[in-house]
Amino acid sequence: MRETASERQYLTFCLAGEQYGIDILKVREIRGWTPVTQIPNVPAFVRGVMNLRGVIVPVIDLRSRFGLDTVAYSSTTVVIVAMIQKEASDHIAGLVVDGVSDVLNIRAGEIQPPPDFGAAVNIEFINGLVTLETSMTMLLDVDQLLAVETLFTLAAPDQMAA
Repeated sequence: MRETASERQYLTFCLAGEQYGIDILKVREIRGWTPVTQIPNVPAFVRGVMNLRGVIVPVIDLRSRFGLDTVAYSSTTVVIVAMIQKEASDHIAGLVVDGVSDVLNIRAGEIQPPPDFGAAVNIEFINGLVTLETSMTMLLDVDQLLAVETLFTLAAPDQMAA
C-alpha cells in the first residue's frame, strides 16, 4: 500500500514486550543478529561496530538505550539498519531489537503527542503514540534517539579529536 500525504508507513518492532515504530523511510535493511566488534570506552548502549559492505556501522542496543533489562539475544533478535540525519548529512546505525513485527500505515490524525512528564524524563526522541485496537505503539524519531556526536565518531576514528 502506498503512502499518502497524511499517512506514513512505520516498521514496528518489539522491545521487552512493548511495541515501537520507526518511519519506514529511515529503514535501509533488517539483518539477523551477528556478533559485532566491541569498542572500548563507549556508552553501555553501544554494542560495537559492524562492517556493512565496507562501511563501518555503529550498533546500538535499544534495550540498553532505554534502560530495559538485558536478555540473551535469540533467533528473533534483529538489527534494523537505519539512516540517521546529523546536521546536513546522513549516517547509518544498526538498532538491535527483540524482533520486528509489521509495517503499519498510520494516518497523521491517529498519532497522539507524547505526554509531558516534566524535566525528569527526556521525550525528545518520541514522535508520538498511536493506539491500535488494544495496544499502544510508541513512534520513535531515530534522528533524536541516538547521541549521534558519539556514534559517528566511532564510525570515523580519523575524525576523533585528541
